Amino acid sequence: MSKKKIIGIVCAIVAVLAVVGVVVAVSNGKKSEENQTADAVESGHEGEMKSFLTGEWVDEKIGQNRPIAVMNGNTKEALPQYGLNSAGVIYEAPVEGGITRLMAIYEDYKDLTQIGTVRSCRPYYAYFAKEFDAIYVHVGQSVHAESLLDSGVVDHLSGLDGAVNSTFYRTDEHPAPHNCYTSAEGIASGIATKGFTTTYPKSYQGHYQFADEDELNTLKDGEDSVLIKPYYFYNKPSFVYDEKTKTYKRFQFGEEHIDVVDGKQVEVSNIIFQNVSSSEYEGTQYLNLGIDGSGEGKFFTNGKMIDVTWKKESDGITHYYDLKGKEITLNPGKTWVCIIEKQHAEKNTFDSKEEK
Repeated sequence: MSKKKIIGIVCAIVAVLAVVGVVVAVSNGKKSEENQTADAVESGHEGEMKSFLTGEWVDEKIGQNRPIAVMNGNTKEALPQYGLNSAGVIYEAPVEGGITRLMAIYEDYKDLTQIGTVRSCRPYYAYFAKEFDAIYVHVGQSVHAESLLDSGVVDHLSGLDGAVNSTFYRTDEHPAPHNCYTSAEGIASGIATKGFTTTYPKSYQGHYQFADEDELNTLKDGEDSVLIKPYYFYNKPSFVYDEKTKTYKRFQFGEEHIDVVDGKQVEVSNIIFQNVSSSEYEGTQYLNLGIDGSGEGKFFTNGKMIDVTWKKESDGITHYYDLKGKEITLNPGKTWVCIIEKQHAEKNTFDSKEEK
């Protein structure tokens, strides 16, 4: 075979592989910047892109914002909370003493003058922030989180770092430590001081897959799940599906969960339960949650529920799969992730009807 023919065959193979790569990327719901732009023009959303956090159309400048992940207190002493309704993704996980904390991930927070209350880091939250290429915002950390943060695993702004004092402020609304907040202006100041990048890398393809607005994921074969109650002992939260808005409305401490910034109840389109192993670091009360590897869970959307599995892949991102092995597709909108200690998973309850 001549050298020219060999070169031609090689080029043809490379071209085929390139096409396959594009098809795979698109089928996975994670599109390149070029594909995003083409889709925007075709669908009448020129100058916009689909948010990596919510799958909704947003201004391109907002969609390319590198997100922030703010650690929130979630005890009665910390209420009310500021800014949750501006977040695209919220994580809730147990910490010591049976309470939970929230990590709210934002891409558009420029108008927020008060976010929080801001509390301290736990190792698993730092890893969750890393999964979204987010800048993690917190005030202090547990002893096991300190060495992790010092390793540079995630860019972060800490209220105990004197170099970024202007990022945080305290009010007289609550006694310390429940009175620390941050703001868009403060975070911008901290980012500038630390020299962190403020946009995603061009190669970034996002964490989740999202359905198109005109082809929503109905989970038609799923189990009806209108009332969802994670086991969390202290705040006793629940989510109630609203057929009119196609969202789950959030409750805790026996009342509506309100974001004081806009005065509205927190509501989300998607809920994920991720069951993990749990133990305490020796000689401490701090939890060591097993967020690496794989496990089981639940996915809720459109008033339905399915069983899922999860796996933390080589890309460092936790992916969720239905029982046929296909990665789940979220509906556009906000997502709430509940980290469930698997020894308590049977205490979670789900109902096809709302309580009267």
